[in-house]
Amino acid sequence: HGKRFALVGDPDILLGMMSLIMEMGGEPVHVVCTNGDKNFEAEANELLASSPFGANGTVYAGKDMWHLRSLLFTDPVDVMIGNSYAKFLMQDTGTPLVRIGFPLFDRHHLHRQPIIGYQGALNLVTMLVNTVLDELDRKTEGSASFDVIR
Repeated sequence: HGKRFALVGDPDILLGMMSLIMEMGGEPVHVVCTNGDKNFEAEANELLASSPFGANGTVYAGKDMWHLRSLLFTDPVDVMIGNSYAKFLMQDTGTPLVRIGFPLFDRHHLHRQPIIGYQGALNLVTMLVNTVLDELDRKTEGSASFDVIR
């Protein structure tokens, strides 16, 4: 709840992820879809408008990861969702990455974890929450706020 997200990927995955993030109280701030068309852009904007958590979101259809890289520097977010290529954005900007989409070739067996249906929703929430907790640990290591229990 209250976390800002950048998403990059294919239209079908982005719409589902935007919906899930807003249902959990997160804000999909940057939504980049290289192969998105006007129909995707309209549907994504309608989805953002359907929730108060989408008020600060912008859809960038036809833009690429280089565009998202600029956005991450000028308007940073808490978590980024994207495929294996987004790891270069993670490296450049320090934004934590949740690997969802296609292709995923830099982690072992992610193709065995569904991201649709009931089990998929559990997997997605687990991945998102653990990424936020990992980032909390990274930022508080060596301080009094570093804790085993969250």
